[in-house]
Amino acid sequence: MNQFIQKKEGELKKTIEFFSKDIIALRTGRANPAVLDGIGVNYYGVKTPINGVANINVTDGRSLVVAPWDKNILKEVEKAVVDADLGFSAVNEGDKIRLTLPQMTEENRKDLVKKLDEKQESTRIIIRQIRDEIKEDIELAKKDKAIAEDDKFKFISELDEEIREINDKIKEMRDKKEEEIMTI
Repeated sequence: MNQFIQKKEGELKKTIEFFSKDIIALRTGRANPAVLDGIGVNYYGVKTPINGVANINVTDGRSLVVAPWDKNILKEVEKAVVDADLGFSAVNEGDKIRLTLPQMTEENRKDLVKKLDEKQESTRIIIRQIRDEIKEDIELAKKDKAIAEDDKFKFISELDEEIREINDKIKEMRDKKEEEIMTI
């Protein structure tokens, strides 16, 4: 890997990690505690991740139980889950909240695949922007005579190969998630 790619390697990895975490939140036909990761609860005036104030357990394939450690914030936890509008039906059981995942219809699944495609495309746009920045750096180095013409083409070729591998990895993650969504 050349020095131009290495400078932006951290950004590329962060983009892939963000995409991976972003698609975990997409609901499949099974209950998954990760869908609640993006939810913040007002915990004594501080916005705190839900998994930082409660235990989240899967009770069966379509139910989650959220049990706050501090029972005084049960209403705030319930409000945060309802406001997140994830499609769960929430039942306050006094000391915990039971979230039931409704049966997914074919239309719901197709909508989720559309969201998945949008997330993939926005990730690919970010990757493309990073690629363009790296390419500009290579062009600038050639212009400043820091690298030779042959090196410029070699570095751009390596860059294209790296970006192709990243896009293939993103597509593979997307296809796996689509399979999970479409599986009944």
